[in-house]
Amino acid sequence: MVTPSDRVHQFFQELEAKKAILAKCTNLFATLSTHFSSLQNSLNDKSQSLDAKLQALESRSSETLESLRHREASIPERESAAAAHIHDQKEAALAELRAPAPPDPDLSVALRSLSRRMDAAALLRFVVSKRKESASLRAELAAALAEAVDPPRLVVEAVEEFLKSKVAKSGVTDKRWACGLVIQALMVSEAREYSRRIVERAVKVVESWKGLLDESGAAEVVMFLQMVVCFGLRSRFDDDYLRKFVMEFASRRDMAKLAASLQFGDKIIDIIDELIKNGKEIEAVYFASESGLTERFPPIDLLKSYHQNYKKNVTTMSKKGNNNHAVTDDSSTTELNSIKAIIKCVEDHKLESEFDLDNLRKRATHLEKSKAERKKNSSSGTKPQNKRGSRGSGSSSSRPAKSAKFNNAQSSSFSRRNLAPSLQPRASSRFSGPFSYPSQTIFEGATANPYTATYGSSHAQSPAGITQQHYSIPVDNLGPSSYRSSGSYSGQASYGIYDYINGAPSTYPPPYTVDQTPYRG
Repeated sequence: MVTPSDRVHQFFQELEAKKAILAKCTNLFATLSTHFSSLQNSLNDKSQSLDAKLQALESRSSETLESLRHREASIPERESAAAAHIHDQKEAALAELRAPAPPDPDLSVALRSLSRRMDAAALLRFVVSKRKESASLRAELAAALAEAVDPPRLVVEAVEEFLKSKVAKSGVTDKRWACGLVIQALMVSEAREYSRRIVERAVKVVESWKGLLDESGAAEVVMFLQMVVCFGLRSRFDDDYLRKFVMEFASRRDMAKLAASLQFGDKIIDIIDELIKNGKEIEAVYFASESGLTERFPPIDLLKSYHQNYKKNVTTMSKKGNNNHAVTDDSSTTELNSIKAIIKCVEDHKLESEFDLDNLRKRATHLEKSKAERKKNSSSGTKPQNKRGSRGSGSSSSRPAKSAKFNNAQSSSFSRRNLAPSLQPRASSRFSGPFSYPSQTIFEGATANPYTATYGSSHAQSPAGITQQHYSIPVDNLGPSSYRSSGSYSGQASYGIYDYINGAPSTYPPPYTVDQTPYRG
């Protein structure tokens, strides 16, 4: 028998069940409302985005059509101006050919004369002969190249001359250096449209050059990439092929600009990431700056990371060396180069307000003084002894002193030639004193920045500025005067310091377009 209390209890249970159902329905309704609201908002956003893109497309289309109409209307005027310019240059070249050659022309006159004659082979020979005047060459070559009837054709012919020497294996080093200057002179010139004929000729030259790059050094690879950028040949090469060169020679002073001009797109992010993973944060700063990615790769964070890493490396080297003098010198040199790389990078990007350099400059000054003192002590400790002892001193000295003298004579002989290992006498059997080979060094000629002449400005150098450039290019890049063709900027052991000392950072002009009009040169 059901009592009233049971009925009441059952009634409340039914109410609780209905309440739970209502709660579930309410939650489901709220969820569905939120979902449909988000869909509505998403559709609205996409609709607004599409409207904005359509407006931008219409705006760009109208601007492009207006530009095309303007260019089409200006074609007759441009043709007449180009024809007049070519006629003037032709007359100047003919007058140059008819006039007798001056007995001793200055550098500027000679460069302009050779450019007007369109004689690429003679131009390269002249530039090689004036290698000791490299700073003046860079200052005058761009202006002289503009005097040519067809500057891009002259550059292409210069590269052809260089490739002939490379195939013949004769005078490669000198012509590589001279050809590099000629290409740089065209790179910094005003943007212009090249004829299809010249571009097709440049394509053939670059394709033939591509097969000769397997054993080439960094300087030649930079020249190759400059030709690709200059004549707008980027689409003819795979990303991986060009990226390999960029990564291998990332420390070259021009590589950051070239990488930005090669239009890697989003892949430049992967390149910078790889540089950071490889411990090349300084290079990453330059790449990010040239590519406009400083927000994604903050320079200050990269510099701090590089600073911490080189300190760890120096500490590790010192611990492993157990206070060995050679290891101490190596660690000090590594630290000094790293500090200079940071200082140059901060100065180039004007980050002094965000990255304090006072302590680094003091540390660099201390390391340079210590290095000078060690060098002075080392040189004073190896002074040759007197041939004979002082009279009356009671020392009998003739044999040891003569041995020391003989050692010095042999030392200079060994610095000029090397005997075969089997023919070299043992020191212990011939000499009574220790035998030491002199260190062989090569004079590092100071090369001016190729952009100094064009832009006429320079960075202020800090007291801890770079006193010596270290290069990562092979020895065959040395010419008769022992000048290097270009430099690099890393402070690591295998690379030199970034060299923007003599010129302000610049960007390359956009890739040149192909003129569809018939060739007139």
